[in-house]
Formats: sequence, C-alpha cells, structure tokens
Amino acid sequence: MEMIADILLVAGALGAGFYCFILARRLTRFTDLENGVGGAVAVLSAQVDDLTKTLHAAQATAGDSSKSLQDLTGRAEDVARRLELLVASMHDLPQANGAAPAEGADPVFVRHSRN
Repeated sequence: MEMIADILLVAGALGAGFYCFILARRLTRFTDLENGVGGAVAVLSAQVDDLTKTLHAAQATAGDSSKSLQDLTGRAEDVARRLELLVASMHDLPQANGAAPAEGADPVFVRHSRN
C-alpha cells in the first residue's frame, strides 16, 4: 500500500513538474519582446511617450497662441477707441464752403467735391 502511495506521489510530482515546465515555456513566449505581448507593451509604451511629448508641445504652442491673440485683441480695442475718438472729433470740424449736409445724411460722412 505504501508503495502504491509512493508511486502516485511521484507521478503527481512529475505531472506538476511537467505542468510547470509547459507554463514556463508559455510565459517565456508571452513576454517575448519581439513577438509576444511584451513586445506589444513595449511598443505601446514608446507610443505613449511620443504622444505625451507631442501633447506638451501642443499645449505650449496653444498657450503662446492664446497670449498672442490676447495681445492682438488688446491692440485692436485700443485702435477702435482711437477711431471712435477721431469720428467724434469730426463733429467739431466746420463744414466745407458753408454747405449744409443733405437732409437725412449723417453729418459725419459728408461727400466733398474734389477741386
């Protein structure tokens, strides 16, 4: 009886060893850096690094563009204020040749005859 138990124990140990050997080979193929999932993970990791660098560059460019746009908007608002002031000051100018503007015409935009 002990001999049968020992034979079954040895057979079980050999079966477990063979199973571990097969799993080790599969795991080696699974983590192979050229063909297995390990290679795919390495490629994806490199792509994530590239995308991160590209994202940081795009964020920096967007920040610079935003600042430039804000500067240009500020300048445009200043020019608009100056133009409004110039148009308002046109009301103070006397009419050429004492001619009155046409009825319904805007006194700021009056056509003058060229001499």
